[in-house]
Amino acid sequence: MDRLIYTAMTGANAAAQRQAVLSNNLANASTNGFRAELSSFRAVPLRGDGASTRVFALEATSGALDTPGSVQRTGRSLDAMAQGNAWFSVQALDGVEAYTRNGSFEVSTTGNLQTSNGLTVLSDGGAPLVVPTGAEVSIGSDGTVSARTGTQAPTSIGRLKMITPNADDPLKRGEDGLFRAQSGDALPTDANAKLQVGVLEGSNVNPIETMVGMIQSARQFETQMRLLQTAESNDRSAGQLLGLQG
Repeated sequence: MDRLIYTAMTGANAAAQRQAVLSNNLANASTNGFRAELSSFRAVPLRGDGASTRVFALEATSGALDTPGSVQRTGRSLDAMAQGNAWFSVQALDGVEAYTRNGSFEVSTTGNLQTSNGLTVLSDGGAPLVVPTGAEVSIGSDGTVSARTGTQAPTSIGRLKMITPNADDPLKRGEDGLFRAQSGDALPTDANAKLQVGVLEGSNVNPIETMVGMIQSARQFETQMRLLQTAESNDRSAGQLLGLQG
């Protein structure tokens, strides 16, 4: 069987994977704090006997686009946008500390401060922030969370844990869309991290660029499939020639 089948198959698989990544990015074009996922591939020549005339497409290390998302002013007291390269700390569904740029917060029915998608927000002590029943919550520029009940003076109930990754232990994107330290450990609190209240960071996905990429990936996939059909036709013709008498 012609090895063209295998090389075309890897190309089609790479195009399909890129299409899936772009589709997910486009679906999250309006998700607060979403960082566009990147897909990258490398060409690897097939080594062996004879000339290296075949090249496989293999997935390379991918990450996320670091460009900040658009600024969206809401005026809401529980909306916050981390400044610079700071991130909010949350408890992921697997119980591990994770990081997000989604600063749309709300109070759950149990009194815990959580993100708009239901993840518990962590304090600088690593514990959930508990809001007194019926209290009005506000967030300071340094991440301090205050609660005010009735006509009483506001009292601090804790401080948001905000981290700033560094080159020694960068953040790595997880399958759930959250980020974690590459080492697997919880990063220390950045006491100098700041946020802006009444503002949200939007997604950094460029819908037009993503749509163009999806069209390119679809065309590339079609090209690889045509190569598979050509390989099949060649094998059929070769079989007919070998089957001739005389």
